[in-house]
Amino acid sequence: MLRLGRGLQQTGRLNEEGVHQALTVMSRYHAVARAMHANPFEVLATAAVRDAENGAEFVQGLRDRMPGVPIRILTGKEEAGLSAAGVLCGIPNAEGILLDIGGGSLEAVRLLGGRPIHSETMRLGVIRLADRAGGDLLRARTIVEEDTAQVPWLTQGAGQDLYLVGGAFRALARIHMAQTSYPLNMLHHYTIARDEARDLAGVVAGASRRALERLPGLPRRRIDDLPFAAVVLRRLLRVTGAARVVFSANGLREGWLMDIMPPKVRADEPVTAAARDMAAVFSRDPSLPPALIAWTSALALRETVEQRRLREAACWFSDIASHDHPEYRAEQGFLRVLRQPGTGIDHHTRAFLALTIAMRYEAELDSPFLGTARMLLDMASVQRAEALGAALQLAYTLSAGTPDLLAGTSLTIADGKLVLDLNVNAGVFAGESVVRRLSRLAAVLGLEPFTGNERVYAELPA
Repeated sequence: MLRLGRGLQQTGRLNEEGVHQALTVMSRYHAVARAMHANPFEVLATAAVRDAENGAEFVQGLRDRMPGVPIRILTGKEEAGLSAAGVLCGIPNAEGILLDIGGGSLEAVRLLGGRPIHSETMRLGVIRLADRAGGDLLRARTIVEEDTAQVPWLTQGAGQDLYLVGGAFRALARIHMAQTSYPLNMLHHYTIARDEARDLAGVVAGASRRALERLPGLPRRRIDDLPFAAVVLRRLLRVTGAARVVFSANGLREGWLMDIMPPKVRADEPVTAAARDMAAVFSRDPSLPPALIAWTSALALRETVEQRRLREAACWFSDIASHDHPEYRAEQGFLRVLRQPGTGIDHHTRAFLALTIAMRYEAELDSPFLGTARMLLDMASVQRAEALGAALQLAYTLSAGTPDLLAGTSLTIADGKLVLDLNVNAGVFAGESVVRRLSRLAAVLGLEPFTGNERVYAELPA
């Protein structure tokens, strides 16, 4: 926590102690980047440096220590644009208001249909706000009210989401997660309702330092900043009329990364891209998932666009525990999907896909390791995951994980029956495992199974 901008409001200059520490830290980063052969390597400077009288002097000090490294002082618009790009790389269709809080500034961006429409930079970073208010939270509230009143489009977020970026906002999320015993320790995509966010901000803004120190999950280095971040959040909830708060670990740095990515990468749907990447690493035959997507389409009656996207992703994930110990494939596959590092996957999606893969490996629904999914999903989602997982398990039993054998089978629903057609000349047949797994799928779907010579049926109940 360098706090370069501490005292900037009074002196107009970067904090001397912060400057000394920053030069040391950046020299370390430069050494790490060279050791990693990082390319490209660029330094981005934000509000404190662009506003300080000695900002150019500080940048020259960095150039002396890191010759040849590009150093860019971002304008407020550029900073807001990169923050928006970072959020959108993980939430492509974001709608609402984005707030990125730092030490010196607060960037606000209006997002509509996955595109930034308006942006504004305000002097409401936690350090700047504390300095402007002389450490007085009541004065800080007045300042936030006055500054946000100058941005009329903030009211356009009514009923939509408020996307929060920045360390001080993430600290608020950690407190809420600890207080509610949330089952997934991931800040990115953590979502809470408007009223919960308002109550959390109110508690933090009104708490004494001693009370803050006792809050579970609070990073100690954020104690001084947290009340001012809470004041900003409470005011912006009121101004925007947002229905939910969504915390994002993606921000300016990820936006910079996306800015240099090829257009094809930027256009990728993030859940599907993550699933394909994991299939390439862990699966036996990455050519099988497209065949599974077509094969499972028979179960996609009245499937929404989002449900189809998740079914396709599950097909890509479906073999990622193939190299694990057979007794632990269900658990390993579940945890691998649930805890994957992909940033475009919200918590509900993680839980649904992880549960689907556990079911594909025939986990029992009451297995203790599935507790996280059971807590995050409603019953309808659990049933969909169980059905899709059972269908994938049946497909792997029939095909031995090969697209050629799967091509000798098809699953359809016709004349009130779930019908599995088998081409006996293709090396597939209705053995005991097929019948048992079809029965499992039929039970989940509410069907009654029975077998024939070349077809296996699951008949709708009368």
